[in-house]
Amino acid sequence: MAKVAIIGGSGHVGTYLVPRLVEAGHKVINVTRGQRAPYQPNGAWKDVETVLIDRDDTERDGTFGPAIAALNADIVIDMICFTLPSAQHLVAALQGRVQHFLHCGTIWVYGHNTAIPATEDQPLNGFGEYGSQKAAIETFLLDEARRTGFPATVFRPGHIVGPGWAPLNPAGHFNPEVFWKIRRNEALVLPNFGLETVHHVHADDVAQVVMRAIATRATAVGEAFNAVSPQAINLRGYAEHMYRWFGHQPKLSYLPFEQWKALQDAEEAQATWEHLARSPSHSIEKGQRLIGYQPRYSSLQAVEESVRWLGAKGNTAT
Repeated sequence: MAKVAIIGGSGHVGTYLVPRLVEAGHKVINVTRGQRAPYQPNGAWKDVETVLIDRDDTERDGTFGPAIAALNADIVIDMICFTLPSAQHLVAALQGRVQHFLHCGTIWVYGHNTAIPATEDQPLNGFGEYGSQKAAIETFLLDEARRTGFPATVFRPGHIVGPGWAPLNPAGHFNPEVFWKIRRNEALVLPNFGLETVHHVHADDVAQVVMRAIATRATAVGEAFNAVSPQAINLRGYAEHMYRWFGHQPKLSYLPFEQWKALQDAEEAQATWEHLARSPSHSIEKGQRLIGYQPRYSSLQAVEESVRWLGAKGNTAT
């Protein structure tokens, strides 16, 4: 099996991906800047080598890429690259040194979608610093794959959920109080008509995309894959489902966004705007066809698991 270096392997996706890699027989190196424990315990972590590197500091002095190259990994998985210069620095160091390089992108590279569900061949319309930089990174990586043979694959997660992470809620932000308000059978006001969409994915299904791409390297190199659940959901349907899941009938009303925003915490309202402005809805047909991706969780199943975890750890309001 291969030697795999995963940069940022202690995060939410890494919590599921690293044990999958170990169980598949790979030798795994987790490159991290600290000793944070994974979100969920797993005995596989005892077989993982941890290498402490602060990416920001070592990129500034130019030693990050050479340090990763010196690990002599066959496969490098980069979970935490957020700027084009960061990607360029790492690729320069790994050119000719790795068999497969996998980059964690985001569905935000699409910006707003012209047609839905959005497929991977649609133009990138990323806006905002995060979406724009991620679009620039994957454009660079896939161009390198075509021009120089650099063995890059991009996977684009949606709104990642699962135990260990508070899910994007039916109001379009991350405050868990929205779920507890629904559980208390209180009324919820949604922006507009609640018809904008969000597209969740369980962290283990993101890990599955990576594993399938590794297993089908010849097909996956030079490609980008959406890593999302089978279907997006709109805010209204999401809220209605959560009311019923808690044993209630929905109590929903609606306000135009600007009126709704005036009643919200400013940071939460901005998070809602960021999601509504993009309204992601993405196809997984390419991943199913080319690498055999078959997500285990629907959006709502993944959210339910996260909400159970929140309640079990005491993150509830009475």
